[in-house]
Amino acid sequence: MRALCVGMIAYLMTTPALGQDSPSSIFDGQTLNGWTTMDGQPVTNGWEVVDGMIHLPPSEDRSGNIITDRDIGNFVLSFDFKIAPLGNSGIKYRVQDINGNMLGCEYQVFDDDHPDHQIEPKNSTGSLYDVYPPIDNKPLNPAGEWNSAKIVVQDYWIEHWLNGQQILRVLVGSREWYDRIADSKFNDDPGFGQNRFGRIMLTDHGSEVWYRNIQFEEFPTSPEPAPIVASCDSSSTSGCQNPCDCQMRSCSTSSHQRFVCRPRRVTRWRR
Repeated sequence: MRALCVGMIAYLMTTPALGQDSPSSIFDGQTLNGWTTMDGQPVTNGWEVVDGMIHLPPSEDRSGNIITDRDIGNFVLSFDFKIAPLGNSGIKYRVQDINGNMLGCEYQVFDDDHPDHQIEPKNSTGSLYDVYPPIDNKPLNPAGEWNSAKIVVQDYWIEHWLNGQQILRVLVGSREWYDRIADSKFNDDPGFGQNRFGRIMLTDHGSEVWYRNIQFEEFPTSPEPAPIVASCDSSSTSGCQNPCDCQMRSCSTSSHQRFVCRPRRVTRWRR
């Protein structure tokens, strides 16, 4: 079973997605075609494309977040970013409507040396915002300088990279995942981050930010989750560190009775 799963992951990571004819199908380098405002309108204010870069100028009146015009499943997104001093931004993915709010996992982009904020590691640059912190001693260049980043979403696995180094790897649906969600601002948002499809969002927090060298590749994604993710206790055979080890096994515990080897299903957002 483990060999089968490893082989499947290798296949997904090396096979072009159906219908993809460009390594960057979310940004053409010249326009914001394929992106909309949060109400589905063309992007005409604030966000702009300059010299092949997506740029959000500083403004006291926020232009608002922008979002892809379609749902996206498994993908690898590589990009360079530069945040202005004192700035705050980020890229969200798997974004969908949860309890009336458009929520998703986020690669945080922040000025970690902001003099007015004592930033928690789980809210610092490269974190899975408010849920998972990046590694200690991450290779971060300061605000006003360019950094290279990568987001990998492969079924239940999420990776964040910074300047060539993996800074976090997350198994969605593990016991640690549920514990961290319970200790985050998303504890009242059932199903947060567990959906297999969602939009990609560029966030506007009123700060100037640049994105360049955007490379995107999408991979086949099963339309429905398989019952392989678990919240297991330490007495289980594997601890369910690998989703392949959890297939079809009941892993509920007395403190996590509602979490078994199935992620909670949520309704996908449709335009």
